[in-house]
Amino acid sequence: MKITSLGGGHGLYQTLVAARLCAADHISAIVTVADDGGSSGRIRRELGIIPPGDLRMALSALARDDEHGQMWATTLQHRFGGSGALAGHAVGNLLIAGLTSVLGSEQAALDAVAELTSSHGRVIPMCDQPLEIEADVAGLDDDPRIMRTVRGQVAVATTPGTVRRVRLIPEKSTASPAAVAAIHDADLVTLGPGSWFSSVIPHLLLPGIVDALNETSALKVVVLNLSAEPGETQGFSSERHLHMLSQHAPTLRIDQILVDEDSITTTSERGYVERAARALGAVVVYADLREADETGSMTNRHEPSKMGAAMMAMYQSPRPEQ
Repeated sequence: MKITSLGGGHGLYQTLVAARLCAADHISAIVTVADDGGSSGRIRRELGIIPPGDLRMALSALARDDEHGQMWATTLQHRFGGSGALAGHAVGNLLIAGLTSVLGSEQAALDAVAELTSSHGRVIPMCDQPLEIEADVAGLDDDPRIMRTVRGQVAVATTPGTVRRVRLIPEKSTASPAAVAAIHDADLVTLGPGSWFSSVIPHLLLPGIVDALNETSALKVVVLNLSAEPGETQGFSSERHLHMLSQHAPTLRIDQILVDEDSITTTSERGYVERAARALGAVVVYADLREADETGSMTNRHEPSKMGAAMMAMYQSPRPEQ
């Protein structure tokens, strides 16, 4: 069984841990490359390379569970303290940057780090060059009809306005051939959860990714967020999240939408979500996905073991009639 997961940040991290719990033979992480904040943004601006932060997190998620693998996973995530030039940098970001310079490509650097961590799979940038996100945002003026352009992943993720549409700069960017191959070669492909406009939808703005998703024989699953996020999707319903996928990738076809059963409880709201799913060619599957904290209270994070169990149940079940 081969699993390919598309996304970025903490959402992709949780999905990759879930994929590991499925005992997949191989896992491919296809990662967004538009981050411009923090350590990643500094390295990107200074060296002109793909921002390494989301890539580093994916490598950490895929590290082996043995002592050697977990030592490297912890080291990759470690951040320097203090107030000097290294303050805030993650060790893994610097390691990826250094290996990119030595080996001549970021993919070669990521594969080298994967060897260090005895990785369960491969981490692949969705594009072989750094990209920027640009958004049309409403609500930044007194007149809500006026649209303003906001540029940069951090700016889009934290805007107090309402994001209407996003695009990538350069607009005619192409998908990494390795990413396309990983989608074609998969048995199960996941998209999401994560920051909808900065980690999920950017994948669908590369025609090669959408084409590969439509062509692959894999089971294709969108994992819906547990709730709207402050900033870019503030006030969005689950239905609207799916409408945004259709709006940005009108030709996209998905098999199933995985939704936390406690996030959508009313019959009417479930009906709206299921109608939006049909526009993508998909059916909705409800499951218990939410993580509990040490007190037993439900958090706003996906529980990898629950997600992994749901993914396996979907994969092993006969595909429902569309």
